[in-house]
Parts: sequence; structure tokens; C-alpha cells
Amino acid sequence: MSDTHPVVAITGSSGAGTTTVTDTFAQIFARESITSAIVHGDSFHRYDRDEMKRVYEEAGENAPSHFGPEANLFGELEDLFAEYGRSGTGKVRQYVHDGEEAQLYGRPPGTFTPWLDLPAGTDLLYYEGLHGAVRTDAVDVARHVDLRIGVVPIINLEWIQKLHRDRTTRGYSTEAVTDTILRRMPDYVHYICPQFSNTHINFQRVPVVDTSNPFIAGWIPTLDESMVVIRFADPRGIDFPYLLSMIDGSFMSRANSIVVPGGKMHLAMQLIFTPLIWRLVESSRKARAREGART
Repeated sequence: MSDTHPVVAITGSSGAGTTTVTDTFAQIFARESITSAIVHGDSFHRYDRDEMKRVYEEAGENAPSHFGPEANLFGELEDLFAEYGRSGTGKVRQYVHDGEEAQLYGRPPGTFTPWLDLPAGTDLLYYEGLHGAVRTDAVDVARHVDLRIGVVPIINLEWIQKLHRDRTTRGYSTEAVTDTILRRMPDYVHYICPQFSNTHINFQRVPVVDTSNPFIAGWIPTLDESMVVIRFADPRGIDFPYLLSMIDGSFMSRANSIVVPGGKMHLAMQLIFTPLIWRLVESSRKARAREGART
């Protein structure tokens, strides 16, 4: 962790709600005149799209998943966070998702761009991906992150989202998606779930409609059909009475947890994150000013 170059990491699987968090932070950064270096977790996958297909074909049921270390560059991710914390820079690349990004980066979809230096002069590094708080026997990414935020739906909702996306946008069968879920489960248990004990704040979306059998669900429960549990690892300094007064329909479920209506999640994030980010950036700017004065 760094006083001069803070790192913020949003950790959650695809469809968990990380996009909502990223949109919220973009508004905060614009409002507070904060410049950020944006890093996407899929740029630290080990294999491009064709390489991953080949690995799957060769390894079969023992193929690595994007949840685990074999298919990711955990060491390089830790190095980036550590280097940014020290100097405000570091090496990063982009994963090219589609034709629009292919035109932007001049690379085919499913491939990576070359490694390049982050832009100079940013206030903080913002990471969104699967492994912003990961710890293994070999790496400790979490220790380099100043603000760790977990975004995760309950498991049935996560499966519904994956099934819906893969069937409608990728043309996979329910059986194929189910096989993928089962194959990835050990990595999910060992590398994804433990991160949410390393985070400072967790947002967990819980539907209030029946999701008992996610494999036959024909729709994804909306935010208005959900509640969001917000858990603070350290509730000291959190003004719960203020949050309860500002977020209609919210209540405390434990001494470190508040529950808000799903439709109020964006508002809750604005109220919670704005002062945290402001304090991080103000502290870093003062620290850099002190360093500049000494030199």
C-alpha cells in the first residue's frame, strides 16, 4: 500500500455488478477532478482466445480456468500494483474483445496489445477484474491495494447471469455452460471466494424472487427485484445513521452491515466511495508535495 500512489481494486466475476461500480467511480473521478489509470483484469490472462481454446482441447477436463493461477499472470499483476504504489507507473496491456476495440488498438479480437507504460501523472490506479484481492502461496496482490471492494451476487444469481449471457450472446447450450461452471468450481472456491475476506467493503446482491433452480430461469432478476448487502470489514468511521437517513428503505442487519434496496445501490456507492476516494487522493497529493519539497 502507498501514501503517494494509491491503488483501488474492484473484484468480482463477470456480471456481478462491477460495471455499475466502474460507472459510479467514473462519475466520482470526473466530479472530483481525479485522473485514474484504468486496468482491466482480463489483460492479465495468460492466454489469448486461440491459445485458451488449444489449452482446453489438449487438457480436457483438467484444463485451467480464468479463475485460477494457471490461466493468469498473478505475478505480473502483483508487480504492477507494487510498482504503481512506488512510482505511479507500471506496465500494462489490453485484451481486445471485439471488432470495435480491434479498430481502436489495431489488433485482432481475442488477442493482446503489447505491454506499455501507464500514462504519467495519474492520481490513482483503478483495477476492475477477477483478482484484485487474490492471495496464494506465491503472490499477495491484496497487500498492494489501498481500497479493496468486492462485488458479488449470491451464487444462484451468478449462475443465472452466466447461463443467460452464454446462451443468448455466445450461442452455448445449457449443458455446455453447466460443464463450464462445474469445471471452474475448484478454482472458484480456492481463488475467487477467499478474496471477499480480504476486501474492505463487499456489495452482495440478493434477489427477492425465486432463483431456486438457476438452470431453468428464463430471466435475470433486476436490481429492483433485489436487495444489496453492504459489509464493512472495519465499521469504525462509517456514519451508519447518515447512510440510513439518505437511503430510503435501508436497514442495518449487523453491526458492520447495511442492507439497501437494489435500485439504491448506485446512490449507496456514491455516498460511501466519494469520501473514501477523496481522502485517499488528498493524502497522496500531500505526500507527493512533501516529497517534491524535499527534492
